[in-house]
Amino acid sequence: MSFRFLPVLLLSVSIASASGQTQALPTYDGLPLSERVQRITSEPNVVRAHWGVRVTKLDGTPVFTMNDVQLFQPASNAKLFTTATAIALLGADTTFETRVIANPLKPIHDGNLEGDLELAGDGDPNLSGTTLPYLSPAQRPKVDPNAPPVDPLRYLAQLADKVAATGLKHVAGNIVGDDTLFPYEPYPEDWSIDDAVWGYGAPVSALTINDNLINIKLKPGAKVGDPITYELSPAMPWYSIDTVDAKTGDAKSGSHLVIDRMPDSRNIRIYGSIAVDSAPDNEELAMNDPADYAATAFKMLLEQRGIKVDGKPVSKHRLPQNEGSFTVEARKPVTLPEAGVLAHRPAVSSENVPSASTNGSDVVLASFASQTVATDMMLTNKISQNLHAEIFLHQLGAAFGNGSTLSGARVVRTFVTQRAGVDPEDFIFFDGSGLSGHDLVTPRAITTLLQYAATQPWFAAWKATLPVGGEDGTLRARFPGAPMKDHVFAKTGTLSEARALSGYIDCASGQTLIFSVMVNAHTPRTSDDMKAMDRIVSAIAATN
Repeated sequence: MSFRFLPVLLLSVSIASASGQTQALPTYDGLPLSERVQRITSEPNVVRAHWGVRVTKLDGTPVFTMNDVQLFQPASNAKLFTTATAIALLGADTTFETRVIANPLKPIHDGNLEGDLELAGDGDPNLSGTTLPYLSPAQRPKVDPNAPPVDPLRYLAQLADKVAATGLKHVAGNIVGDDTLFPYEPYPEDWSIDDAVWGYGAPVSALTINDNLINIKLKPGAKVGDPITYELSPAMPWYSIDTVDAKTGDAKSGSHLVIDRMPDSRNIRIYGSIAVDSAPDNEELAMNDPADYAATAFKMLLEQRGIKVDGKPVSKHRLPQNEGSFTVEARKPVTLPEAGVLAHRPAVSSENVPSASTNGSDVVLASFASQTVATDMMLTNKISQNLHAEIFLHQLGAAFGNGSTLSGARVVRTFVTQRAGVDPEDFIFFDGSGLSGHDLVTPRAITTLLQYAATQPWFAAWKATLPVGGEDGTLRARFPGAPMKDHVFAKTGTLSEARALSGYIDCASGQTLIFSVMVNAHTPRTSDDMKAMDRIVSAIAATN
């Protein structure tokens, strides 16, 4: 069976007693920071977990350390390394361009294209219905509940409009979804197989549509025993969905639906029950081939505009090459620009098979420029968007190599060791998001990166992408009250039995401290470790 367990965010540091009454957790006020941390991590519900903590001043001077040179799974704290490298090297204002192209060897005559029409991806992660720029909940305008939802295919529709405006009436060939800017490596090493079903584990592609996921709304029938119903967004046939064994359950029985999809399959089975009085169950299903999906959607949109297509939608991938051992090859440095960001993103290395989308003689019928790197990074770090972090990693790889996962990891390693001064033995990353179970990092490496970032001209823009305690992103429900609210700027991380929180904190003394708190091997499917983590951060904030 394939299903997910969502982490529970708790709003207070309290526990319920056997009688049902709430008991306050001890704060150990008045004790030195070292003693407070030791006592919190020695409490019975978290003492078996593995803890690591490092706190420094902004200049890197240590304030407190505990197991800070031991390796931990970083979970989404890995995004700190990916996004810092991306904003430093790609540049905050860089954009990417999705293009619709035709081969000049198959010219267009009287509105007829004899060859294929290609939708060439350039690694734009935001061809979706997502509203940008990201705004905190307090800043968001009120939404009319009766307003229609934003079309997740709106930017593909704009490209189709532009193609139709050229006078094209007929495509004799196929509609090609071209994602060859990056080698087709949809899943980095050691991504869990059950993650591939869900939106948070969506496959990586240079041609990304709607975050490479399909929203499915599962609703109970009119009466007990009726089959469930479902709605898809985008509302385009893609998966074959079997709901024969999914029924409407008794009132107040809750939702017990299970979704199965085999890897790389387009067949989905939904079974179980949902109570007749339940609200719809909204889920995000990952696409199995984003470029193929993009081509299918684009063909549909062209035909809706009166353009006849004789061929079919197909995907065009660039197969990965044997690059050797990841752990060995990732350590080989690349040459970085001496200062500042790249003047432009170089074409994919000549050692690779060139894509039609990099041929300067192609006829561009339409194009669409992405949001800036900084705009997307705000969304990526605030909500911890895995796919977007992976695309940043591949963009770095395309700028300095062949666009592979390995080439991106090599750029990140070179940057954080040569520029930020991180000990090369303090980390190893197999992806850009932290979803890989192979990723390891020390708290020392994280605080070293954070200290370096604070000295850089891009720091203000990058720090603004971090979640703010009690305010937005993945920290909205944590640190909700004074004196912590709006004074914690940190990246969260959650993966199985690993959790992390690292960033900057405004202390009661008026100084700003850098911190990294990591925990591995905590009790599964509990949040006691997170409550202890937040108490540690609160203790750091009280440091004089």
